[in-house]
Parts: sequence; structure tokens; C-alpha cells
Amino acid sequence: MEAFYQTHAYLVEHTNAAVRRDLMDEINWNDRLIGIKGTRGVGKTTFLLQYAKEKFGTDRSCLYVNMNNFYFQSCSIADFAGEFYKRGGKVLLIDQVFKQPNWSEALRTCYNQYPNLKIVFTGSSVMRLKEENLELPELNGIVHSYNLRGFSFREFLNLQTGNSFPCYTLNEILENHEQIVKTILPKVRPLSYFQDYLHHGFYPFFLEKRNFSENLLKTMNMMIEVDILLIKQIELKYLSKIKKLLYLLAVDGPTAPNVSQLATDIQTSRATVMNYIKYLADSRLINMVYPKGESFPKKPSRIMMHNTNLMYSIYPVKVEEQDVLETFFLNTMYKDHKLYKGDKGTSFLVDGHMPFRICGEGCKFKNNPNTFYAMHKIEVGHNNQIPLWLFGFLY
Repeated sequence: MEAFYQTHAYLVEHTNAAVRRDLMDEINWNDRLIGIKGTRGVGKTTFLLQYAKEKFGTDRSCLYVNMNNFYFQSCSIADFAGEFYKRGGKVLLIDQVFKQPNWSEALRTCYNQYPNLKIVFTGSSVMRLKEENLELPELNGIVHSYNLRGFSFREFLNLQTGNSFPCYTLNEILENHEQIVKTILPKVRPLSYFQDYLHHGFYPFFLEKRNFSENLLKTMNMMIEVDILLIKQIELKYLSKIKKLLYLLAVDGPTAPNVSQLATDIQTSRATVMNYIKYLADSRLINMVYPKGESFPKKPSRIMMHNTNLMYSIYPVKVEEQDVLETFFLNTMYKDHKLYKGDKGTSFLVDGHMPFRICGEGCKFKNNPNTFYAMHKIEVGHNNQIPLWLFGFLY
């Protein structure tokens, strides 16, 4: 146990989060069982250690452990938590909980046996927690789950410029964008940073002194090889089919998938293709866009990459600007809003009633007063024409 305390102390001491994530203040830390989901590379480990550093410092009543440690091959989560509890432990931070078989039953045991112990755990975005407790009935009603996302354009801009711009709701942006922009432009020119964000700003590891694209490709492979295969219990022999499917979807661009052709290309059934597409969406590699009123298992009207950074890494020779801009908009809206396929002349229907058109530089259109236009390459908007970059301030 002492070795774990020493590792914890070292990691906390050397944690220096570049940006304090807003999720830190959104979580109710009084809850006894908290799950933090998120795709690989968005900073879940750093987030846990930052919490430990902020709230506990060197206090031994909080302990971080990673299920990658081989010690947990012979020691269950419940037994370890019991030992920690006996030593006065109050908050156990468990990273990569899904690496343990029967992890959900173990957490339920801890919840029942140690009423004064809080557990905060991280897991893959592929895990089912809140919305589909049918798979994890043992955690039904006791776990509070949150999603940690990659950097927003606002967080990226704050990091790069030393500012601390706040976020805004969608209604605030739609109603007051001209006033909001006036508080930003005197301090920074957002468009000078926007392309960098689209290329490499979503994943915090762009700060590391390694090749970003290589790092992202490695992360994408891990999402498929570990998160999807391990959590969905898929046999290794099907790995190449899922990877090929992701590549084909990326190459096709944001269109309706030809499921029959994809099934032929990866030599499997149409039903399996749709299941694989769902797994890729769960792992935050792609997004599925449906007409209003439709959802999985129906075929989506568009499949898009989950964020713009993925587009530049997976198939850089064929990145169309309009696709990038629409992917940015979908990704930044994704946290709090539902986006559906737009009608003719629009890109998306937001929350079922607000039509949006995403306009690249030089885009010509007849202004419809009932449509919002998210405009690329403009700093200041007017009325229903709003700078696209400002939607990066939604979180």
C-alpha cells in the first residue's frame, strides 16, 4: 500500500494542468460514486490528479490508483478499497476502471460496505453508465456520470493567449453576439488561432513535445484496439474490419453511408456494419446525424468525424474546408444540444427548431431571416450572421 501512496504523491506533485477544466466546478463532489467518461487523450488522468492536488494536497485520505497496475491482477477493487478505508481513506480515485473484470459489481460492493468512502472513477466513452443501465444494473441509481470533453476553442484560446474568457450559452450568443465579440477583440484576434485549433487544438496532448499527428493516430488505434474490442468483447480477428470501416467513412466525407457497399468492402453483413458504426460513435471517433424523429438503428443521413483534428490525421490529403467547418460546429454543439439533418439550404437543425447554415469564406446566399448563418473568416457578425469561431465559446 505504501508504494501506492508514494506514486500518488509523485504524480500529484508533478501534475501541472495547463487549463483548469470547467467540469471541475460542475461535478457535485459530495456524491459517493462519480464516473467520469471521456475519449482517450482528453485528459481524464490529469483531471483526477488535478482534483487531488486542489482539494487534498498531500493529505493521505485521498489516493489515486490506475487499474493498469499489475497488482490488481491479484487484488480486487473491493479488497483494495477496504484496506484503504481501514487506513483512514476517504476518497479513492480509480483510473481506467474498465480494465478490471466485474468492475461494476466491485464498485457496488464498495458502495454498500464502506458508507463513508467516496469513489471517483474514469472510463472510456464506450462504457455504458447512465443512459443504458440495463447493462450495469448493479450501478443503477447510485452512480453520477459526467463527460470530460476535449478542449473547446475558448479553452484553447485562453491557453494560447493567457486570457480567461468565459463561456456563453447558445441563446446568449444568438442574441448578444455583437456585444460579446466587442469584449474579446480588443484582447485577441481569434481568427489568428482558429486554424491551429481545427488542426490540433481539441486534444490536450498537442502541448507535448511529440509529433501531434503520430500521437493522435496512436490514440485512435488504442480507442479501437482497447476501448471498442475490450469493452464490447469483440474478437481480435475483427479488428482490421473496424479500422477499415473508419477509414472508408473518413474518405467518403460527411455523407449518408452506403451500408451495402461498406459491407462488401469489409466483408461482413449490413447489420454488423451498423453495429460497428455505433461502436465508433460511442468511442467518439464519429458522429451520426439523423433527420428529426429518427435515430439508431436506422441509417444516419450523414456520418461525420467526431472532431476536426481527426480529419487532418486520418486522411489529410482530402480535407475539404466546408466539411471541417461543419464538423467543428457539430462538435462544439454536441455537449448540450441535439443536431439534426438540415433542410434544403441549411446545414443543421439545432434542437429540432433552429435552422443553421455553416458558411465558408466567400459563400453566397440569400439571407433568410428564419435561419442563422455561422460565418467563417469574419470577426464581427450582424443580426442572424454570427462568426463561426464564437460557437467555440459554448463550453
